[in-house]
Amino acid sequence: MRSKILATGSNLPAKILTNADLEKLVETSDEWIVSRSGIRERRIVESADTASSLSLPAAKTALSRANLNPGDLDAIIVATITPDMAFPSTACLMQNMLGCRQIPCFDISAGCTGFVYAMKIADAMITTGQYRNILVVGVELLTKITDWTDRSTCVLFGDGAGAAILAPTDDDTGLLGSYWSADGSFAPLLEMPAGGSRMPASEKTVKENLHTVKMLGNETFKAAVRAMEEASLEGIKSAGLEKADIDWLIPHQANIRIIEFTAKRLGISMDKVIITLEKYGNTSAASVPIALDEAMTSGKIKSGDNVLLVAFGAGFTWGSIVFKA
Repeated sequence: MRSKILATGSNLPAKILTNADLEKLVETSDEWIVSRSGIRERRIVESADTASSLSLPAAKTALSRANLNPGDLDAIIVATITPDMAFPSTACLMQNMLGCRQIPCFDISAGCTGFVYAMKIADAMITTGQYRNILVVGVELLTKITDWTDRSTCVLFGDGAGAAILAPTDDDTGLLGSYWSADGSFAPLLEMPAGGSRMPASEKTVKENLHTVKMLGNETFKAAVRAMEEASLEGIKSAGLEKADIDWLIPHQANIRIIEFTAKRLGISMDKVIITLEKYGNTSAASVPIALDEAMTSGKIKSGDNVLLVAFGAGFTWGSIVFKA
């Protein structure tokens, strides 16, 4: 038995923040942002939005496309670093909002690799034979933890949510292989220092902007390039495939140069790479499911295609999923 993706869904905030808008906030320019990241605009949530409220439409779309009701779900896994609150989990809040029966619900924190990690967990749960329909969500409201005075990071992030329904299959489609790994020695390179037990919220942490994303860009870029290649190659290997067998690459949407490097190392032409970076920016754990949903609903991915999902994120974490559509 293996699992397959029954359906996907996504949800993006209506508000758009362009590079021209950012020029009014910090010392930057459209040319500088595009040349270094490939981003032209990103979506921004309203102040009342939360991880659960942003995820709900994506989840409902995925359920509808899968011809399922909330009561058909056997588990909910939410990948996020921007949950509604520290506890309870966003997954539990979504269970209540959807009107599901009593099922296991939990969040995972793996940075931008979160959705890939969550997919691997859901796949393992399904292949035990104990679970059938699992809702996997990747959601981030990164603009709520962005330091808008830091021009090196504030130009990168956007908000969004993506969802997928996994279910068992006994044919030759579905998840063929996967890979995941992490190295905590890199943790200080990409973090939000305050808000946890190490540095609880205080007047000092708020004044010093320590509840926002801090990143050492050059070091993170170098590690990301290596990790994205490793995750891609190991994922393909675990699926019993060769690089030439991959029809579509759906990478984490962090930086166009990282995406181009990964595609080059795999021998995949850029017209076979799904890119949403230009219009949505880096939406962390939401970037892969949003790109996956666009690729699925646009008809780009055809039945029988081999698709590689790959991501890298804070932790550092990295991982991949290979599936046959």
